[in-house]
Amino acid sequence: MERSVECPESKVESDPRPVTCGSRRWNLSPWAPTNHMRRFSQRSSLVTLSEINITPLLDLAFVLLIIFVITTPLLEQSLELKLPKGGRPDRPVNERDFHTVEISPRGYYVFDGKAMTVPQIEKALVNDARVNPNLVLRIRADKSTPYDFVFQVQDMCANHGIKISLRSEARESKR
Repeated sequence: MERSVECPESKVESDPRPVTCGSRRWNLSPWAPTNHMRRFSQRSSLVTLSEINITPLLDLAFVLLIIFVITTPLLEQSLELKLPKGGRPDRPVNERDFHTVEISPRGYYVFDGKAMTVPQIEKALVNDARVNPNLVLRIRADKSTPYDFVFQVQDMCANHGIKISLRSEARESKR
């Protein structure tokens, strides 16, 4: 199927090349894309241009993640702390100000030599704290004792404003 266009300046028949007539351009090929087809092809080319390859971005993200994972523990270990120096106590130490709680790895509590539960220890400490506001509770726990058992006693003391002291054995020096 061939088309022909008449132009006052030139007469062209069955030529598939574009023909210009004045300011208009005519495409005589039956397979030439129309405006609708051109728009469709432009849309598909935009879609292909809008796809971004994110592989380099992911590579960069993983490298940064690895750097942060490696450097974070180093920063935590390099803290400079100025610890307070020990001195004399403000007042003389009285043994009546101290009570001791020993905690076993299985969760048994011994308060001043007597086996008790946490509520019983709390009741005894609250009664003693009313009489002696300088009361300090020494907490001794085995190194394999779960923290939960120690935290129960610490929370109880914090709720009633009782001071605590954590007891440990001195480390042996390696000389």
